[in-house]
Amino acid sequence: MNHSVQPKRVRTIDRSQRRRSSTWLSPRRNAGSAHRQGMGLIIPIALLLIWELLSRIGIFPPNLLPAPSTVALTLWGLLISGELLAHISVTLYRVFLGFLLGSVAATVLGALTGYSRFAHNLLDPLFQALRNIPSLAWVPLFILWMGIYESSKIALIAVGVFFPVYLNLMTGVQNVDRKLVEVGKAYRLSQFQLILRVFLPATLPAYIVGLRSGLGLGWMFVVAAEIMGASRGLGFLLVDGQTTGRPDIIIASILLFALFGKLTDTLLAALGKRVLYWQDSYISQT
Repeated sequence: MNHSVQPKRVRTIDRSQRRRSSTWLSPRRNAGSAHRQGMGLIIPIALLLIWELLSRIGIFPPNLLPAPSTVALTLWGLLISGELLAHISVTLYRVFLGFLLGSVAATVLGALTGYSRFAHNLLDPLFQALRNIPSLAWVPLFILWMGIYESSKIALIAVGVFFPVYLNLMTGVQNVDRKLVEVGKAYRLSQFQLILRVFLPATLPAYIVGLRSGLGLGWMFVVAAEIMGASRGLGFLLVDGQTTGRPDIIIASILLFALFGKLTDTLLAALGKRVLYWQDSYISQT
């Protein structure tokens, strides 16, 4: 009896592993993903062409809304001078470090307040109150505490990242199906095994959504952070374009924020898909 059951179990595991690997190696799936990404470029390219056309025929005044070709020439000039790379590298550093610090703190506190009712009753009311404070309201306080140095800028970005990650993770933990927890306890799983095998898989989708939301707010908060006496960064470039009356600089900075925000979100979404390879959702089959 034992020899007849064991090979069947091994074959089942092998088939699941083949399905898992085929998810990433299938040419049809990769082609479909590339097709969907290509569709997302249709509207931006069409808007750029319409924008260029309306600027060429004089509908959009160049002193208020310069043509995309003018913005591209401005970016090219900044790139050749080396100034653009300096601004981009500084902003990426600030966003990355602020995202790392904010998401780590949110992961610890979100898991704690979601899992422990005592911690939730003690800490969550304070976090929910702080979550509603506008980003610019933190600026004078952080300048007073930490000056206009990098620490105040990174702290402001970390605050922006913290709340979406915290809220999504805490809610994800609290919404784990009670029947799954009871099944885990019926199989006599320890607390660590229960967290690892029940809570972690059930909360990962909400957690990844929180990370993506936090990253998006990190890009928003970096503008406020770079207003605090910065001499480098895309936010500084944006303000510099305003003070010097150059709309091409302003629009170039906005487009760069959109571009790098989209690229970093795409990388995080791709990482989330790899982590959630086991999830058999509707959208993964279309």
